[in-house]
Amino acid sequence: MTDLIKIAEGYISAWNESDAERRAELLKATFTEDVSYRDPLMQGDGHAGVAALIDGVQQRFAGFRFSLKGTPDGFADTIRFSWNLGPEGTPSIIEGTDIGVIENGRLKNVTGFLDKVPAQ
Repeated sequence: MTDLIKIAEGYISAWNESDAERRAELLKATFTEDVSYRDPLMQGDGHAGVAALIDGVQQRFAGFRFSLKGTPDGFADTIRFSWNLGPEGTPSIIEGTDIGVIENGRLKNVTGFLDKVPAQ
């Protein structure tokens, strides 16, 4: 049986990791080689594509951290989990929900939805 909490925690850890080598290891453990990521603002394919997205988010939101919101759920090969993003120790500024397709215990596809974004 797939451990949904472990997958979601690995995902959050990858998005929080600033060291490129450690992030690469997290990407290998959490995502398939041919992973595809899509949300309303960005998209990336493969480990290099997702790593570039993470770099961009970390640069744009320096000092912010992702955290899980609630408990992941899913069925068959699908996972759904929500997350928070904001400065550590403060209420989240951005929130979202991601839906993923799991293959052999790793994420193959991720579609992200933004649930809360600051007014521009």
